[in-house]
Amino acid sequence: MSQLQKSKSGSRFQLFAPILAGATLRERLIACVGALIAIGLTGLISGYLFGQGPHLPLIVAPMGASAVLLFAVPASPLAQPWSIIGGNTISALMGIIAAYLIHDPIIAIGVGVSLAIGAMSFTRCLHPPGGAAALTAVLGGPAVAGWGLLFPFVPVGLNSCILVGLGLLFHKLARRNYPHVAAKVVVNTHQTADLPSSLRVGFREEDVDAALAAFDETFDIDRGDLSRLLQQVELQAVIRAHGDISCADIMSRDVISIDAHADPADARELLLKHNIRTLPVRDENSRLVGTIGLRELSRFADRVGEVLSTAATASAADPALSLLPVLTDGRTHAVIVVDDERRILGLISQTDLLSAVARALPNGRGKT
Repeated sequence: MSQLQKSKSGSRFQLFAPILAGATLRERLIACVGALIAIGLTGLISGYLFGQGPHLPLIVAPMGASAVLLFAVPASPLAQPWSIIGGNTISALMGIIAAYLIHDPIIAIGVGVSLAIGAMSFTRCLHPPGGAAALTAVLGGPAVAGWGLLFPFVPVGLNSCILVGLGLLFHKLARRNYPHVAAKVVVNTHQTADLPSSLRVGFREEDVDAALAAFDETFDIDRGDLSRLLQQVELQAVIRAHGDISCADIMSRDVISIDAHADPADARELLLKHNIRTLPVRDENSRLVGTIGLRELSRFADRVGEVLSTAATASAADPALSLLPVLTDGRTHAVIVVDDERRILGLISQTDLLSAVARALPNGRGKT
């Protein structure tokens, strides 16, 4: 194949490739279904509440653009509930103000959109369809003339609230994360001034800020999500490089555990006798139900099952280095390896993982 043919082939491939990171056919189909249902119901509900006629349209045009963001990119900061409701409503209000103060429509449309961008920025509800809402308010029509200063609230605000409400319900039924909660800033669980151990190597927050400043562009992603994404990229690169080490390779198989109905004193004795910090707890069917340590045993209880902590688990086939985020979070001391029925197969402690990481280093690979 010639270079020109390769170039054309690559261009055709790029034409149909996902533009957004993480965009899949399944996600796009879900977005189509969500928009179909939500836009239709928004118009239906609005028509039912206020009737139909020239004085009030079923739905204003910017809702179509809002639906694209709400269902196609629900993780975007521009698609969150306040962004949609506040962005559309405030922008329409800016358009009304521009139309009332400026009689030249050419100047008014520019001022209206400009004011909308400024108002949305200051109120932290930047939403691209807000620009269309401002234009709609400036250009007027029967609906705008009929409702005047109420137009930003009915139908724009009303449509936005209904659309967001339907979006919340749809995403919940589709098991999608909406509203999107940005990643929390990682803090030191020991309440000291040191950075958490997971942040002491690799890139730091100031590196992210410096990279953003170097690009000198605005990206449609939350700052916390960007850091979390980069951390995951680092982890995946490590797993790819050393994915041949599985949990089954490094786990302890002779696991000390205790029944959920046992006396807390027995659990304390096992922890001290075997010099361990995490004791898996099993039910009557030998299935893992949680873990217990000395911290949990400091609380009064008649039986072990009353003071359990949630167990961190993995499967035997998982890459061992995928446990790095869990075992370096400052709280988890061991991961329990279980089968599909949550029966205990083994245990991986921080020491086990540290030994595996040491052997994976270039100078230690292959040494005994």
